[in-house]
Amino acid sequence: MYRFISNQRSFQSPSNFQKKKNNNNNNNIVIIVSEKHTSLTISSSFQHILLLFINRTQFHRFAECVSSVTMNAKKSRNVKENGDTYEDSILMTLIGNGEDLGPMVRHSFEMGKPESLLHQLKNVVKKKEVEIEDLCKLHYEEFIVAVDELRGVLVDAEELKGELASDNFRLQEIGSTLLVRLEDLLESYSIKKNVTEAVKMSKLCVEVLDLCIKCNKHVSDGQFYPALKAIDQIEKNYMKNIPVNTLRNAIEKRVPVIKSHIERKVCGEINEWLVHIRSTSKDIGQKAIGFASFARQRNEDMLSRQKKAEEESSLGLGDFTYSLDVEEIDENSVLEINLMPLYRAYYIHICLGIGDQFRQYYYKNRMLQLSSDLQVSSVQHFLGSHQTYLAQIAGYFIVEDRVLRTAGDLLLANQVEAMWETAVAKLTLTLENQFSQMDTASHLLLVKDYVTLLGATLRQYGYDVGPILEALTNSRDKYHELLLAECRLQIRDAIINDECKQMVMKESEYQSNVLSFLLQTSDIMPAFPYVAPFSSMVPDCCRIIRSFIKDSVNYLSYGGQTNFFDFARKYLDKLLINVLNDILLSTIKSSNTGVSQAIQIAANISFLERACDYFLQTAAKQCGIPARIIARPQTTLAAKMVLKTSRDEAYLALIDLVNHKLTKYLSLMENVNWIIDDVAQHKSEYMNEVVIYLDTILSTAQQILPIDVMYKIGTGALEHVNNSFIDTLLSDSLKRFTENAVMGINSDLKNLEQFADEKFHSTGLSEIYKGSFRTCLLELRQLVNLLLSSQPENFMNPVIRMKNYNTLDYKKIGIICEKYKDSPDGLFGSLANRGARQSNRKKSLDVLKRRLKEFN
Repeated sequence: MYRFISNQRSFQSPSNFQKKKNNNNNNNIVIIVSEKHTSLTISSSFQHILLLFINRTQFHRFAECVSSVTMNAKKSRNVKENGDTYEDSILMTLIGNGEDLGPMVRHSFEMGKPESLLHQLKNVVKKKEVEIEDLCKLHYEEFIVAVDELRGVLVDAEELKGELASDNFRLQEIGSTLLVRLEDLLESYSIKKNVTEAVKMSKLCVEVLDLCIKCNKHVSDGQFYPALKAIDQIEKNYMKNIPVNTLRNAIEKRVPVIKSHIERKVCGEINEWLVHIRSTSKDIGQKAIGFASFARQRNEDMLSRQKKAEEESSLGLGDFTYSLDVEEIDENSVLEINLMPLYRAYYIHICLGIGDQFRQYYYKNRMLQLSSDLQVSSVQHFLGSHQTYLAQIAGYFIVEDRVLRTAGDLLLANQVEAMWETAVAKLTLTLENQFSQMDTASHLLLVKDYVTLLGATLRQYGYDVGPILEALTNSRDKYHELLLAECRLQIRDAIINDECKQMVMKESEYQSNVLSFLLQTSDIMPAFPYVAPFSSMVPDCCRIIRSFIKDSVNYLSYGGQTNFFDFARKYLDKLLINVLNDILLSTIKSSNTGVSQAIQIAANISFLERACDYFLQTAAKQCGIPARIIARPQTTLAAKMVLKTSRDEAYLALIDLVNHKLTKYLSLMENVNWIIDDVAQHKSEYMNEVVIYLDTILSTAQQILPIDVMYKIGTGALEHVNNSFIDTLLSDSLKRFTENAVMGINSDLKNLEQFADEKFHSTGLSEIYKGSFRTCLLELRQLVNLLLSSQPENFMNPVIRMKNYNTLDYKKIGIICEKYKDSPDGLFGSLANRGARQSNRKKSLDVLKRRLKEFN
C-alpha cells in the first residue's frame, strides 16, 4: 500500500510519497496525514481511482479531501459501535492520537497473545474502511473529477516517459564519451596530485637540507647559536614531516652529534674566556682602584679648599663664595669587561637544555680561580706583590658583579655572597698574618692604604668591606708600635747629635724653624740674625712629631671608624710621653750631660711643651676637626702636663748638676791650711773658681731660661756653697782651725756676697723678688761673725741670738767651737803664752763652749 506523508494537515509534494508493501501483501494505501503518523487505510477498490485521481493539478484538492476525511474520522473516535470491545476502544484512541504502538506490540508478544492484538488491528482497519467508503460516497462527484484528471495525468506521464527514454539514450551516448574523458581527467587529477605531493615533499626536503647546510656553515664558522636555532627549527617544524625516511633517520642521528660538538666547542671557548678574564682581572682591579684613588684625592682637595674658604670667611679675609664643580665623565674611566663569550655560551647551553649544568660549571670554576687568587705568592715578598694581589681580588669581584647584573640567572646573589664570604675570611687572615710579620711602619702603611682603596672600590659595587677594614683596625696598635719605635730612634739621634747651643737663624730659617711650629715668644718679628733660646733639637723633634701625626692619621683615616681624632690624640700622647719625654729625662739625668747641656735641654723642654698646642692643631686639621673644637679646655694633650712636670724635674736635675760641679770646686778646701799663722793676703783659688762658674751659669740661664728658674739655680747654688762650708767645718777630717783661717773664710765670703748682690740686681731679680742672693749665705755669715766676735758667749743670749744668729744650730755651733782655736800653736807659742793672762775673747769663747756642752 501507499503512505502519503502530510505536514500539519497539508500534503507534501508527490515526490515525497513513498510506496511500501505491507507484511500481509495487502494492496492497501496508507496515507500519513501528520508528523505523528496518523494513518487512514483505503480499500483496494479505490486504488485505481486514486491512481487516476492523483496528478499534479488535482493534488491539492485531493489533499483537502483527505484532510476532511481525517477530521471526521477523529470526531467519530469517541463514538463506540455496538459490539466494540474495551481494548478496541483503547487501540482506536492510540491510533487517533498518533501515539507509538511499539510498546503495546512488544507487550503482546511478551504476554504470548499476538493473535488478540492482530484481531483488534483488523477490526480497526474495517472500521476505517467503512468510514472511508462513507466519505467517498459523500464526495462522489469530486472523485469522478479527480479520476478524470488522473487519466490526463497518465497520458502526460506516458508522453513524459517516452521523452525521458529518448533523453536517456542521448544522455547515455554523450555520457559514455564524457565518462571516458572523466576517467582521463581523474587519471590526470591523480597524476597532478601525485606530482603536487612529490613537489611538496621535495620542497620540504629542500628546506630541510637548506637548514642543514646553514647549520653546517654556522658550525664551521663558529656561529653556534644560529646553528642551534636551525637545528631547533628542523626538530620543531620539519622532523616529523620529513617524507623520506633515509633523510629523517640521517638527521635524527646527526643532530645529537652536532649538539655534542657545539657543546664541546662552547666549553672550550668558555675555558679560554675563564683564563682570559682571570688574566685581565688584575688590570680591571688596578683601573678601578685607580679611579677610587683619584676620587679620594679629589674629595680631599675639595674639602681642603672648602675648609680654607670657610676659615678665610670666618676671619673676614675674603668673600665666602660657593662654586659648583661639574665633573666630566671620562669615557676611559668606564671599565671594559668583555662578557659576550659568557653570554653566548650560557644561552647556547640553555638552547641545548643544559643551562643548570653550565651554571654549576661556571660557579665551580670561578670558585677554583678565587681560591687560587687568594693564595699569597711564596716567591715574592708581600710588600712587593700586595698591589697585584689585591687588584686581582678587586677585578674578580667586579667581574662577578657585572655577571650577576647582566647575565640573567647564570649567577645568583647568594652564590656571589658565598664567594665574597670566602674571600673575606681568607683575605683578613692573610692581612693579619702579613701585618704581624712586618717590622717597618711605612710598609704596613703602604699595604693598609691599598687595602682601604680596595674597600672603597668594592663598596661601590655593594660588597660589605667592613670585616676587611676591621682587620686594619686590629693592626692599628701594631702599626703605631712600629711607628713609635722609628720615632724613638729619630728623636734619640736628634737629641744626641744636638750640640745644645742656641740656634742662630736667618729670616727664612726663622719661618721654617720657629713660626711653622708656633715657637715664637712674641708677635713682633725679631732682628736678624736671630738667636733662638732653643737648640736645633727642638725644630728637629717637631718635624719628627709632625711626620708621626701625618703617618698616624693616614693609617687611621679611611678605615672602619669615622671619628678617629681621639685615636690620633691618644697615639700622639704616647709619642710625647713615652718617647720624647723619656728620652729627654734620661738625657738630662745622664752622667755624660754637662751643666750647659742640661740648661739647654731644660729650655728645650719648655718650648716643646709650648709646641704641644701646635701638635694638637695639626692632628685636628689632619682629621678634619674644626679649630673651635680643639679650642675647648677639655680638648688638650695629657703630654703637655707631663712635659711641664718633666721640665720641673729637669730644673731640679740642673740644680743638682750645678751643685755637683760646685762640690768639685769646693773640694779644693781640703788643701786649705786651717791652722795658718798669718791671714791670707789674696783670694782663695777655689773661691775664684766658684765665682767664675756661678757667673757663667747664671749668665747662660738668664739668656735661655725663665727668670724664676734662674732664681732657683742661683739660690740653690749659693745655698749649696753655704752648706758645703758648714759641712767642711763639721767634718771629722777637720780637727781644728784657727782664727786666721776664719778670717780667710770671711774674706772669701765677702767676695761671694758681693758677687751675689751684683748678680741679683743685674739680672733684674731685684725687681721681682725681695732680698738678695746674700740671704742664701746667711748661715755661713752668722757663723763667721760669731767666731770673730769679741763676745761669743752672747750667742746664748736669746735676744742677741734671734737678732744676729737665728740661723745657727746649737749642736753644730758646739762642734765647731770645740775645733776652733783663737790663736795658732807656733813653735814657741805655748811657751810664750804660758802663765800669761787669758784674753777676754778667749774667756768668752770658753764660756760659750762650756754652756753649749751643758745645753747639749
